Amino acid sequence: MQEYINKLKILKGDGNYRALPDEAASQLLDLCSNDYLGINENTKLQADFWNETTSRQLLSSCSSRLLGKQLKQHTLFETELADAYKKESALLFNSGYHANTGILPALTSKKDLIIADKLVHASIIDGAMLSKADFIRYRHLDNKHLEKLLEKNRKNYNQVFIVSESIFSMDGDIAHLPQLVELKNKFDCLLYIDEAHALGVRGEKGLGCAEEQNCIKDLDFIVGPMGKAFASTGAFVVCKQVFRDYLINFARSFIFSTALPPINVAWSRFVFQHLTAMQAERQKLMQLSTEFQEQLGIPGQSHIIPFIIGTNANAIRKSQILRRNGFNVLPVRYPTVPRNTARLRFSLNAKMNIQQLSPIKKLITES
Repeated sequence: MQEYINKLKILKGDGNYRALPDEAASQLLDLCSNDYLGINENTKLQADFWNETTSRQLLSSCSSRLLGKQLKQHTLFETELADAYKKESALLFNSGYHANTGILPALTSKKDLIIADKLVHASIIDGAMLSKADFIRYRHLDNKHLEKLLEKNRKNYNQVFIVSESIFSMDGDIAHLPQLVELKNKFDCLLYIDEAHALGVRGEKGLGCAEEQNCIKDLDFIVGPMGKAFASTGAFVVCKQVFRDYLINFARSFIFSTALPPINVAWSRFVFQHLTAMQAERQKLMQLSTEFQEQLGIPGQSHIIPFIIGTNANAIRKSQILRRNGFNVLPVRYPTVPRNTARLRFSLNAKMNIQQLSPIKKLITES
């Protein structure tokens, strides 16, 4: 028991101790949420869903998909996803974490290599570490470094998986997917892209950076977590049919999890069917992001805007100042980001306006 107490004391001393936010945060302008299109607060869209959902939807699946009866909502949605991405198939997982910790270990063996961007999400790192494959990382967004690593290592492995996010969750910067496709083809690899922070937000139809950069057909695996811009839950992967069949038989996070509740899948389908009509929200979000970046005087590529502070103590202090002035912006610290790069991470959504955000620069730069 004392060992755990001591470790918590160390966290507190380093400024890395975490606690769940209190309910008072709900009264603040929320700049931590990933509700990028404002769907979670879109009461009209939610009312339309309930009005159109005339048939009774089950509140739980009550078993894994392999044990229970086939659920209509799951198969309908997977078919729609595969059609939208023009892929052979799609498969639902219970979360982005379930997808990333299930797909990579299932598809790789001791004869394979996973090579990932240095700043990929923890779920991808965990998936790689759960696998039997070798795992190395290339410098963040440094495709020349990736190429050198492939030149050195490709010949030693059966399969090589190149893994990246499209929009990175802590820095808001964007991978150049066509360059990754070139390397995938040059070295005969498989390319795995997590679109968690781009799904719904980028592309004319909201299909993500793969759509925006015109390379959907060239990606072997597109993972789409739905707990962010979708304002839902779960995740999907679109891929070849052989990979879907293989995952159904070998992905432990799929096999041994109770399936997503049909009511949640119905909501995800409903949102997905409305994404195309949300181009105005996407454009507004991009404009707001540009304006806010200009106000802060920092460069940016997306709706995720990091303001690097450095020390944990200063990041916590500035977060508290913002909170006292009506803004919910929690500090992001190690191990989520590297040591001495503690930051305030601003997540914008299309329902905000620049006037609401205008006081922030003075609060964080003059305190």
